[in-house]
Amino acid sequence: MIASTHLTKLIHFLQNDLDISASSMAIALKQVEHNPGPLPMILWQYGLVTIEQLDRIYDWIDAA
Repeated sequence: MIASTHLTKLIHFLQNDLDISASSMAIALKQVEHNPGPLPMILWQYGLVTIEQLDRIYDWIDAA
C-alpha cells in the first residue's frame, strides 16, 4: 500500500498534471477500497487513463 503522503502527492499529480477529474478519482479510490490493487492499474482498467497516461504515472512514481 502506498503511504498516505505519497498517495496524496500521487492524487495531486493525477488531478493537476493529467487532468483526471475528481469524480474519476472517487471511482478509482472506491475500487481500491473494495478490491485492493495498484491505483494506476485501476484507473487504466476502468478506462479513466490512457496507456500513455499510465506510463507517465509509473514514471512519476519511479521518480518520487
